[in-house]
Amino acid sequence: MNPMRVGLQFVLVGLTFVTLACTGDSDSRAPATVVQTVTSAEGLNIRYQSSPDPPESGSNTIEVSVTDRNGAPVTDATVTAVFSMPAMPAMNMPAMRSDAPLTHAGNGTYRGTGQLSMGGTWNVNVTVSRGTETLGTSRFSIVAK
Repeated sequence: MNPMRVGLQFVLVGLTFVTLACTGDSDSRAPATVVQTVTSAEGLNIRYQSSPDPPESGSNTIEVSVTDRNGAPVTDATVTAVFSMPAMPAMNMPAMRSDAPLTHAGNGTYRGTGQLSMGGTWNVNVTVSRGTETLGTSRFSIVAK
């Protein structure tokens, strides 16, 4: 066998191991956030994100950004996220609900903490209002660990 060819094969195998070591999954990565963006029927762009990802039972950080149909931040609204899980009679579990009022943090971004009492699929309803008028709503599901 040609010694040059053997050397080249050795180098290629070594590079393969180095590449795998550098690109493999690592638990040291910062967690990503769950992001949902919905344009409400009323024309608002409501962007929801939650950390940690995936959400987990207990306390979760929630951030909602609200812009109008022209992209301008909505800074004078009341924003609430409501988490709900339907009853599961077969498991003798009642329906669950958790409200998370969010505080304006600037530039149309609202932050707060949501409590999920257990893992599983939760429905999320984000409501943006001003006084008694609902400006927009966003509905979706998340799966908590």
